[in-house]
Amino acid sequence: MREFSNRRNPILPLEYHVPDSEGHVMPDGKLYVYGSFDDREDVYCSEKYHVVSTADMEHWMIHEESLNGNQIPWFNNPVAPKYSGIDWSHPTPFIQKMIQRDLENGVDMKAKFEEAEKEEKEKPALLFAPDCLERNGKYYLYFCMPDDSEGVAISDRPEGPFTNPIQLPCGGIDPAIFIDDDGQAYYYWGQLFSHGVKLNEDMTSFNRDEIVDDLVTEEEHFFHEGSSMRKIGDTYYYVYADMERGKPTSLGYSTSKSPMGPFTYRGIIIDNDGCDPASWNNHGSIECVNGQWYVFYHRCSRGVQQHRRLCIEKIEILEDGTIPEVKMTSQGIGEPFAPREVIKGYQACEMSGSVYIGVNEDAGSAEEYPEVLMNISVEDEVMFRYVKSEQEWKEISLKYRGSGKVKVKMNGTCAGEITLTDNKDVTNITNQEICMEAGEYELKLEIVEADKLEIIEIMLA
Repeated sequence: MREFSNRRNPILPLEYHVPDSEGHVMPDGKLYVYGSFDDREDVYCSEKYHVVSTADMEHWMIHEESLNGNQIPWFNNPVAPKYSGIDWSHPTPFIQKMIQRDLENGVDMKAKFEEAEKEEKEKPALLFAPDCLERNGKYYLYFCMPDDSEGVAISDRPEGPFTNPIQLPCGGIDPAIFIDDDGQAYYYWGQLFSHGVKLNEDMTSFNRDEIVDDLVTEEEHFFHEGSSMRKIGDTYYYVYADMERGKPTSLGYSTSKSPMGPFTYRGIIIDNDGCDPASWNNHGSIECVNGQWYVFYHRCSRGVQQHRRLCIEKIEILEDGTIPEVKMTSQGIGEPFAPREVIKGYQACEMSGSVYIGVNEDAGSAEEYPEVLMNISVEDEVMFRYVKSEQEWKEISLKYRGSGKVKVKMNGTCAGEITLTDNKDVTNITNQEICMEAGEYELKLEIVEADKLEIIEIMLA
């Protein structure tokens, strides 16, 4: 177990990659976050889960392993029940585009996928996105695996460990659990096609004949995957990975007056496109903690789709029930960065070009600065939101390696241009003048020149 204090994004220590975050306030009053756990280079997720909890949205506890995929008795068991996931006989518009693109490149994606499903070799026991809720003193963790199987494991504690896994009679990914005010529990899941059903009182079974398909669709609601359900007042909010902008980097939502629809598309809550050159998917949830609503989501790093990090932003639920879209920030759920407060390079919330947040390979500084902004090229841009001062901004301090020239912009206005000289030390520090009136700003660094440039940290004053 590890304890950690932070209100900035990303929330957790850099070695803990917890994407697909479902946040729930449990009966003990604490917030618990259930997510996958990225620790492989080749695929999303891993064989384990770690639950994260907090009592105050600042002091976080990363609990010991709560479930391991190798504990699941039906996985890689040839006699276990099999349920199909994606319905290839009815490809969505997105899948049709992907199939056509690959066919033009000489690849039959559908045939390749189906052939992989038939392969006899054992698959790694990966645990994909989970969800969890409490009922009658028991905690039910719903999970899914790469063979399209879904299941539930049970614990006496919200952080687990979860044991006695039971296979559910359905196939697909990304389960979501919701208990309505009348005590009826509902189960949602699906990729490309969404499904929902009433759970039985035991929370571990349901009648397959009662499954409702296509609660939300790609065509009408931009649904891709990552179901999550909440109720606010008398309105049900179906949150999911949203395809409206061409790839599922957004969290979108649809609403209904019934947990089983029909649902009306309402818009996007947050989009992580631009968090990394490889940004591709998003998956998260919304939750009210001590009267404040938050969106839980992830951002990828290291120039790959994996190594996704837990991030959190404050959101509003307006009187008409809509949720205004919010931007990714570096400040996270804390206040804007203050003058002379260190901003780590890896806290960049948005970037363009080739730059990404990568592992610091320098032995002399890696322990103190495990990740830095690297692979920096001319015309790259890096954004930090937000900084705030009651006094005029006069100075910027950069810790870096390599050399270059950087234009400093605050809310799009140039505050100065700084030259970074390589003194051949392990790290270089420069203090140079900028000029901007007092206020709150998004800070953008535009790269004018770069030679092996890496940015470690920034400080404004």
